[in-house]
Amino acid sequence: MGVYEVIQNRRTIRRFEQTSLSIVQLRKYVDAARLAPSGANLQPLKYVIVHSTEMVNRMFERVRWAAYIAPDGTPELGERPTAYIAQIVNLEIKKSGYELDAGAAMENILLAAEEDGVGACWMGAIDYAGISEMLRLKEEEKLVSVVALGMKAEQPVEEAWQGDVKYYKDENGTLHVPKRPLDEVILGEM
Repeated sequence: MGVYEVIQNRRTIRRFEQTSLSIVQLRKYVDAARLAPSGANLQPLKYVIVHSTEMVNRMFERVRWAAYIAPDGTPELGERPTAYIAQIVNLEIKKSGYELDAGAAMENILLAAEEDGVGACWMGAIDYAGISEMLRLKEEEKLVSVVALGMKAEQPVEEAWQGDVKYYKDENGTLHVPKRPLDEVILGEM
């Protein structure tokens, strides 16, 4: 599968099979993040791989799922992620402007996971203080975001734009994700 096809297929996954991901796979995703562009090549981003059952369960308690379809967006027991990767910035390396680095690195994780058939949910609605404490982050380390990972137990579909950004589940439980059409997002061709 080519990169563009991986991009077209990638959707946020919130239902996971309970097959554990290997540490080799998880390290591969962090390696993909490590290879992302970084402003001035400072490389301020660090990662914590969360994969033990105890820590995965603790992380689950500190994240929130899919506000548009709550409470149906929260995975039930037996559908929860089997791993997480926490993205951290070292503020001694870069105090501000790291957001672009973080976005590029996280997208690399999402695409590498998709290529492997692994589902991912990039999360920003998280308990920053609770997770930082749980991961024992140092004063100079700031949690940026978290990605939940696991083998896919759902197949969300892209929905034709109907003027609303809200994703929804149909009567069969399939998640539909509206995307603006290409001609609406291109402001001009000069």
